[in-house]
Amino acid sequence: MAKVDFAVGIGGENGQGIASTGDILARIFARRGLNVNAYNAYQSIIRGGHTFLSLRASDQPVANLGDGHDLLIPLNQDAMDRHLRLMRADSRVVYDADKLKPGQAAAGVELCPMPMKQICGANKLAANTAALGAVLRLLGVEPEPLEAVVARQFKKKGEAVVAENVGIARRGYEYAGQNFRPLSFRAPKLDRAQAVLTGNQAIAMGGAAAGVKFYAAYPMSPSTGVLMWMAAHARQLGIMVRQVEDEIGVMNMVIGAAHGGCRAMCATSGGGFALMSEAVGMAGMIEAPVVCVDVQRAGPATGVPTKTEQGDLWQLLGAGQGDFPKIIVAPASQLDLFHTIPELFNLVDEYQCPGLVLSDLLLSEGTCSVDPADLDFKPAIRRGDLILSNGNGSGGASNPYGGYNDSTYLRYKNTPSGISPRAVPGVPGHIYVAATDEHDEDGTLISDEFTNPAKRRMMVEKRGRKMRNVLCQVLPPRLFGPEKATVTLVGWGSTQGVIREAVEKLATEGGITANHLQVKWMVPFHAEEIGRVLASSQRVIIVENNFSGQFARYLRSETGFSAHGHIRKYDGEPFMPHHIVNAVKEQLAGQTSLSVPRHEVLV
Repeated sequence: MAKVDFAVGIGGENGQGIASTGDILARIFARRGLNVNAYNAYQSIIRGGHTFLSLRASDQPVANLGDGHDLLIPLNQDAMDRHLRLMRADSRVVYDADKLKPGQAAAGVELCPMPMKQICGANKLAANTAALGAVLRLLGVEPEPLEAVVARQFKKKGEAVVAENVGIARRGYEYAGQNFRPLSFRAPKLDRAQAVLTGNQAIAMGGAAAGVKFYAAYPMSPSTGVLMWMAAHARQLGIMVRQVEDEIGVMNMVIGAAHGGCRAMCATSGGGFALMSEAVGMAGMIEAPVVCVDVQRAGPATGVPTKTEQGDLWQLLGAGQGDFPKIIVAPASQLDLFHTIPELFNLVDEYQCPGLVLSDLLLSEGTCSVDPADLDFKPAIRRGDLILSNGNGSGGASNPYGGYNDSTYLRYKNTPSGISPRAVPGVPGHIYVAATDEHDEDGTLISDEFTNPAKRRMMVEKRGRKMRNVLCQVLPPRLFGPEKATVTLVGWGSTQGVIREAVEKLATEGGITANHLQVKWMVPFHAEEIGRVLASSQRVIIVENNFSGQFARYLRSETGFSAHGHIRKYDGEPFMPHHIVNAVKEQLAGQTSLSVPRHEVLV
């Protein structure tokens, strides 16, 4: 059976229901068992502007938006003008014949004008619903799933609104069947059902699975979806959720909750994380295990709030002045975000340090389908050397730190591993000081007596030793594709899906053998393993969504390896497979060592 892989584009202005239309399609396709990947490119205004949602579906895994569209729903003239010329052959364009003029279409593109006034009646905002019906008819999808999902979408507005929109969707479906030629393929129905979620929902769900009981945030796009999910499910899951006045307060409240023995988390974007940076150092000094997610957006300053970028790597590397251990991880997909959050909580609890997650707008606001069986809501929980009561810990085995009294308990004991027994405040016999100044083993601030150089050195080295064993507990990156290749593409974070498709396209369309190394764990860094792979590679090209090559510089600082080439994109839009394919070809031809793909349409 041939692979079915198609994409739908929906364009218009904010306020025309583009996101809800995409949600309906995603649910319908996922319920049919199809794999879905969707991304909404929008502006930071409530009404107007240009918004374009791309949704790709396939009976095979899809981890990026692809290179083109088979169906287009332009809801205004601007969307028609921007995207019509980019439609591929044998595609369909469904539009309001009463309002839009199509202009010159590319060869093989079929125009499908619809009399929206006739179909929608007095409901001037329902053109997208009618177009949805037409699109599903062109894809060979039966009408019942559409009617069920439309009813679900509008149920809060009452039965009359539901009936009206279901009727409009049905009339659009019937009109397309009577007037338009179907596509040459059909959207199959598979014997499975998929769940649909965004990256922000995956982060929140991962936190809930990890046992988070305190979540604080200041709303900052594109991380706000985490707060929204947490707030919606807080009472059901027993999670205390607080919207705080600013990000400084957020991080300090999360540190306080973690210090009290609670698993605590927050999420923000780059500008908000800048305000949290000093408090990250506090978590390092008092050895409090917190998790903070940075959903990157285009910067600097307020930058472009609704566009994606990978520009915060060095900000997280340098968060908090001085030397102290922290763990930094860059998951590669929505499902990876879900699984990484519990894993990171186990690590920060065990090693008593802050953990930082690098997501970005593409991952966090992007939508994908997942197999519900892959969502493990009962992962293994490890709290490390946590003392919850006198003589009773939570590490699983008998706690060796029980039985202390106030004069013998050393919260920051200088152990061979650097990990000290951590008592929850209030446990009898375990009194100590936790403050942002350097301290002795029992928490006494060394600047209050004599800044003893030996004690200062001892505590810095104690904290530093903790990182020695972290690397053994996280998996090093592995090569995707053939072991021997003409070119090795290196990426991090959200670039994984698009790079892997580019590897396949280079082989099938260009006859170029490529492989792929995706780096997930930034701190600690698998320098030895990564260096060994790259040293044996014929040509290494690094792919990242920023201007300066932040990962390329970090890789060089950790391994001494300088890449042969770079592909960078910093216009706010994500990579598409052909951007990477074309860049690799031009670099192999010796035309350049730095490729900056141009986005074909101003979305």
